[in-house]
Amino acid sequence: MSIKPFIIEPSSYDLDKTIYGIEEIRKHNQQRFEMEQLTAVVYDDFEEKVCVGYKDITDKEFWVRGHMPDFALMPGVIMCEAAAQLASFFVCYHGIMTDCVMGLAGLEDVRYRGIVRPGNRFVVQAKMLHFRKKLISAHFQGIVDNNIVCDGVVKGVPLNVAISDLK
Repeated sequence: MSIKPFIIEPSSYDLDKTIYGIEEIRKHNQQRFEMEQLTAVVYDDFEEKVCVGYKDITDKEFWVRGHMPDFALMPGVIMCEAAAQLASFFVCYHGIMTDCVMGLAGLEDVRYRGIVRPGNRFVVQAKMLHFRKKLISAHFQGIVDNNIVCDGVVKGVPLNVAISDLK
């Protein structure tokens, strides 16, 4: 049982019905190879500013060999990266940002409440909170087997914006 309410109830989407697959994700996100942290997007509601995607975790992930040997755990920073990629996909797909190469600008109130291991489907829910010319933010939750394993707020910035412009 989850500690917090879901951003959107898992019964509201079907993980077996892909809306946007990896090729569509690649049109909007620049990450490739080991850094691709989304397999598919299965829910997209522009009016509510909510989307849901997932990453199928395999024993071939780059972090498996060293984090931790004999008991592989998905690093928390990679969970946050998956959330950032989902938020980036949403704003770029919907044309919310004019320059759509997004970079991670920060994280707030991140909590880890469970583990993610090879063989899991890591579901990420995101609800966009703010869209400004130079910054976006989204509340996210990482979910495994309908249990929230991480949550927080991710912030993104178009990479053509100088850091000094954010102040």
